[in-house]
Amino acid sequence: MTEAPAIDLNRHVYGNPEAPLTIVEYGDLECPYCGAAAPVLHELIDNSGGQVRLVFRHFPLFQVHPFALTAALAAEAAGDKFWDLAWVLFKHQSKLADPDLEAWAGKVGIEDPASIVGSSAQAYQPYIEADYAAGVAAGVRGTPTLFIDDRLYAGRVESRELRSALGLNR
Repeated sequence: MTEAPAIDLNRHVYGNPEAPLTIVEYGDLECPYCGAAAPVLHELIDNSGGQVRLVFRHFPLFQVHPFALTAALAAEAAGDKFWDLAWVLFKHQSKLADPDLEAWAGKVGIEDPASIVGSSAQAYQPYIEADYAAGVAAGVRGTPTLFIDDRLYAGRVESRELRSALGLNR
């Protein structure tokens, strides 16, 4: 029996993949706090001069957010359009049912929007489980939870505080 290949927990990188600083976010695509954090993190990475990258890991709070798991599966199934779809889902958290997900997929240029929902998306369950298990092991209890270079970040998800924690205010 062959062992399944290990899942790369750093598969969703936004920004310079070689950046010297890394923020890891454990997030839930239906979480309003994650939705509020998304543009702050996006702007921070975009304006870091390639010094900071963001790694996103799924931590769907499915007990609280009924569409969190299907949204996570859809984002995984989006493949190289992960970030395009994730940004749209963060902006439209009240519309994450399967027909909505298919519509958003079409808007971001996914050729077969139906491929990100239903049974086709279920193939990505191990990726969500791996991210979630890593989060539990790291002590994640809610979302968004950020780690800066493997250290838990306890500050607010605001540009000035994050820049300070990253040492970018010098």
